[in-house]
Amino acid sequence: GALARRQRGDRKARGLGLLDHCHRLTMSPDLKPGIQFDFDYKVPESKTVARLYPEWSEFGEMPDVFATGYLIGLMEGVCQLAIKPFLDWPREQSVGTHVNFSHVAATPPGLTIRVHCEVLSVDGRKVLFRAHAHDGHDLISEGTHERIIIDAARFDQRLQSKRSAVLERNAG
Repeated sequence: GALARRQRGDRKARGLGLLDHCHRLTMSPDLKPGIQFDFDYKVPESKTVARLYPEWSEFGEMPDVFATGYLIGLMEGVCQLAIKPFLDWPREQSVGTHVNFSHVAATPPGLTIRVHCEVLSVDGRKVLFRAHAHDGHDLISEGTHERIIIDAARFDQRLQSKRSAVLERNAG
């Protein structure tokens, strides 16, 4: 059930080094459920479907609307901004580990999207959010998002080790 899914998710995060014990993190004790944050974003022409992957010709034939990929990035970014004041930034940062957002209404460039997020839970370094976005006419997205607090230097070391291992394997 839900516990098994959570445990599988935790194993995946551990495989990326995201849930390893790291005594160097000094997150604020004020990072707790109930924190809310709002952010307004005016959709530029550069964030439409055609510009998400310009090399993908089918995207170029799509309607001129805010792309789902950019919407997800916006929702993640707002959640990140909500907790940034509670971290020792830039040494402590957060990375997204799960997104579950709908995209239920199209938004043309020029409209302003308001994203609202709230911290639902904090479990060690794992932070769960609920968020929704409205473009002044329609609710365009809602759902949940999970982020893990990381030590940026340690995370970068792990990425370099991974990159080196893959390059070495591919060279052989």
